[in-house]
Amino acid sequence: MGAEFLGFVSYVRELPRGMRVSQGRERPLTVHHLNQLLLVCSLVLLVAVAAVRISSRSGLPSLLVYLGIGVLMGQDGIGNIHFSNAELTQVIGYAALVVILAEGGLGTKWKEIKPALPAASALALGGVAVSVGVTASAAHFLIGLEWRQALIVGAVVSSTDAAAVFSVLRKIPLPARVTGTLEAESGFNDAPVVILVVAFSTAGPVSHWYVLLGEIALELAIGAAIGLAVGWLGSWGLRHVALPASGLYPIAVMAIAVTAYAGGALAHGSGFLGVYLASMMMGNAKLPHWPATRGFADGLGWIAQIGMFVLLGLLVTPHELGDDVVPALVIGLALTMVARPLSVVLCLVPFRVPWQEQTLMSWAGLRGAVPIILATIPMVQGVDASRRIFNIVFVLVVVYTLVQGPTLPWLARKLELGKDAEAADLGIESAPLERLRGHLLSVAIPEGSKMHGVEVAELRLPAGAAVTLVVREGKSFVPLPTTVLRRGDELLVVTTDPVRDAAEKRLRSVGHGGKLAGWLGTNGAGAGAGR
Repeated sequence: MGAEFLGFVSYVRELPRGMRVSQGRERPLTVHHLNQLLLVCSLVLLVAVAAVRISSRSGLPSLLVYLGIGVLMGQDGIGNIHFSNAELTQVIGYAALVVILAEGGLGTKWKEIKPALPAASALALGGVAVSVGVTASAAHFLIGLEWRQALIVGAVVSSTDAAAVFSVLRKIPLPARVTGTLEAESGFNDAPVVILVVAFSTAGPVSHWYVLLGEIALELAIGAAIGLAVGWLGSWGLRHVALPASGLYPIAVMAIAVTAYAGGALAHGSGFLGVYLASMMMGNAKLPHWPATRGFADGLGWIAQIGMFVLLGLLVTPHELGDDVVPALVIGLALTMVARPLSVVLCLVPFRVPWQEQTLMSWAGLRGAVPIILATIPMVQGVDASRRIFNIVFVLVVVYTLVQGPTLPWLARKLELGKDAEAADLGIESAPLERLRGHLLSVAIPEGSKMHGVEVAELRLPAGAAVTLVVREGKSFVPLPTTVLRRGDELLVVTTDPVRDAAEKRLRSVGHGGKLAGWLGTNGAGAGAGR
């Protein structure tokens, strides 16, 4: 393998300057070269998969590891691969972002996000405007960038990254309102930011602010309408059409999500908003073979993240970053300590959000691949100093992701925002038993759940549902009605089709309120409706 990898690297190094990746390949790509390329890609994927394990233990965001892999493979690293095709990076980045937003939408629970929609919309629109204004002013007055360049930087870094937010927040037990607001914001704010970056990067004078606002509103409305329509039609079709193989359902779901993006974009609307809304509708529609679909989407999401971050790492030239480190730190400081907190405070005033939650939301405005991808737009458009803009954004994302990501769990504990969510967050997976007209629920009891100490009989599951197996410390046994459940247990619950929803609701209710949940008025609504 080492010889094949070095052979491929040598082949790339031997390309003349006019034939590097930045200019397109003029030499024919033979089957041998394709095999070498496949080998390199598979090795990168394996290293990236192993890096997830390391990052989960160390708290280091995995996106930084992927970026590091790309940098190491680049022209200043051991691979010495020259890559400077910003247009190709932008296209692949957009495709990866579509997949990431689709995966995020499929995993978004409507019951958690519904109460947070007004606040999330305010942050995605008003918050972006505040962030762009403050950050652009800092870039102009403190760094000396021209106003067009400053506005581009401000717009690029004002988008919270869906991949970073989804990957970090779902590991932290937070109240549903906080998680729902941040996830919805990250899914919504890509659309207006893309419009702003394109507008600022286009040659000629920037449109009047009211014209720009009208264009943003129109594109968002078109994208939302198409996304909701495609999501509803796709959900209806998948529930009523019996496909011959379970593996076709995940493919169909992702194809529908991509259709929402393409339809929105071709209609001059926001394709990113369309794909997120369509995926969210399908994710809450109780589609057949849902565990297989979620697993498939999750795997595609990881591949998209790995490929996108590695490619962005290849695009950067480390030896050019030295002069842009200080400007990036200054702009990042203004964004993190002024622009983001100010946008959160101003946009959440009507919603009376407690200061603890506002503090966490201010610190949880994570940046990731999206700003770096958007920074390729001015490069493609030929904006002056566009390479410097890209370098500033790259350094800013790396440094502040390294600071913010690992400290979020600590801040949540200090603000005492995780206790209630831990008691309510019961992990439930459902697999349909089609011939038996039933469902098999896999229930994981987390730390802090109030199901700890409850006897099986005290679950009071509806008729037609029963706990058939308990897995505890790696050993499984058939429980008795008097078996006491413990944190860390995994339960297998078999239910008939008519009582499936009632059984899941009762399990979540007990996880949230304990054995007296029914009498105490705890019905599990706050726990979400996940599958």
